[in-house]
Amino acid sequence: MTDQPSAASFANAGLRHDPSTVLVLQGGGALGAYQAGVYEALVEDGQRPGWVAGISIGAINAALIAGNAPEDRVEALRKFWNKISSELMFKLDEPTGFARGFMNEAAALYDATFGVPGFYNPRFPMPLPQWPASLDRLSYYDTAPLRTTLLDLVDFDRLNHGETRFSVGAVNMLNGNFAYFDNTERTIRPEHIMASGALPPGFPPVEIDGEWYWDGGLVSNTPLQYVLDNRPSSEMTVFQVDLFSSRGIVPRTMADVAQREKDIRYSSRTRLNTDMSRQLQKMHAAATRLAQKLPEELRQDRDLKHLLACRPAGAVAVMHLINRARRYETNSKDYEFSRQTVDEHWACGLADAHFSLDHPDWVGRTLNPDEIMTFDLAGIRENPLAASAKPGASA
Repeated sequence: MTDQPSAASFANAGLRHDPSTVLVLQGGGALGAYQAGVYEALVEDGQRPGWVAGISIGAINAALIAGNAPEDRVEALRKFWNKISSELMFKLDEPTGFARGFMNEAAALYDATFGVPGFYNPRFPMPLPQWPASLDRLSYYDTAPLRTTLLDLVDFDRLNHGETRFSVGAVNMLNGNFAYFDNTERTIRPEHIMASGALPPGFPPVEIDGEWYWDGGLVSNTPLQYVLDNRPSSEMTVFQVDLFSSRGIVPRTMADVAQREKDIRYSSRTRLNTDMSRQLQKMHAAATRLAQKLPEELRQDRDLKHLLACRPAGAVAVMHLINRARRYETNSKDYEFSRQTVDEHWACGLADAHFSLDHPDWVGRTLNPDEIMTFDLAGIRENPLAASAKPGASA
């Protein structure tokens, strides 16, 4: 039995959703500080998303946003990222070169060995490959500290009965099906957020209503398709913040190969998602025009009604903000939680978002009624590892 509140309880609680502006947050561990910087820029620009959707670390950032008052959200994000990141005994001012890469690898090794405060602790003894254990202990790390952190920093009453729609994705461990937990359909608890970020074999599956769930990134590392499938019929603006870039450089070392493989595996298929929605939207528009040409008796045809119901009309503008690789980063970048690196990710997200929000192609955008357009504007900034993309094109 699921703990789904009735529609009346939402109405009585004054729940108001304005889904015309949506923040979509990809998974990516320590790279998620980039999303916090993007959100800070949105606040400074006067943007206030009415719907936040996330996977994995994106689910945690989304909970910190939806589960706090608007004026407290950036501070809640800052508290979380300061809590889980650690100051190193030394810093390098130059963010490139072998020494910086070595420092980051050492920081990642430390986090992998001793855990991350407020996030996860290593299991002792570590589970052996052929040694049976209960499902909630089938992992190398224990995520109980994350539950405490979420309860400290997220107001779940506000998240469930506030003004922001909240959606996170996870994967049913037994049947492999994708599942979304949405505060318009059920009461959200810390377990729903933890399930979205339960990446095996590092983290254990999470039980919800008798079912066990793993990280949503195993199936899709972005909730963009869910948002497009459930969008309203009005015009919508989507800020999609990705932590892995599908574009990169030719690997030169085995370390480069490992990092590039991870980028490709977890990068969002934005073009695939938007192209599919665009084609369905065109079919809907064509069916609408066809219905106007048909005699009245054929307009009630069941097949025509099915085509007309396949997609609500409404233009969609997607601002795609992508955390792009830096020269010192390696395969360990998503579990390297040094304070210096976390602050750099935050600052980069802040700068990319401000650049994109102020770009004339975004400010002066115009969309046709049934159009879906993607803007990757930060990609054209001067960055030796950032693939340039023309405004208005999907990355």
